[in-house]
Amino acid sequence: MKEHMHNLKYFRGVRKELRKTSTPEEKILWSKLRGKNFGYRFRRQHSIGHFIADFYCAEKRLVIELDGSQHLNNVDYDKERTDYFESLNIRVIRFWNEEVN
Repeated sequence: MKEHMHNLKYFRGVRKELRKTSTPEEKILWSKLRGKNFGYRFRRQHSIGHFIADFYCAEKRLVIELDGSQHLNNVDYDKERTDYFESLNIRVIRFWNEEVN
């Protein structure tokens, strides 16, 4: 994947706002992922192409998505985003808020 596809300047404000308005579950998951706690660096609210991933590890080509009830109405959008990431050989793992503690 070309480097310019990541963290496009166009999404800078959106990414910043998403970080500021993180859900309690996102904060919990981020506390586990940050600082190479698993031996790999994760980024929070990382844009890839025209989508923003909740958490991304470039070394493992892995996106972790954390979904709340708002995603029940966004099934088509979430599928489009997952399909896009997978087309770039990026694996996607999804968790529901209720699964994070």
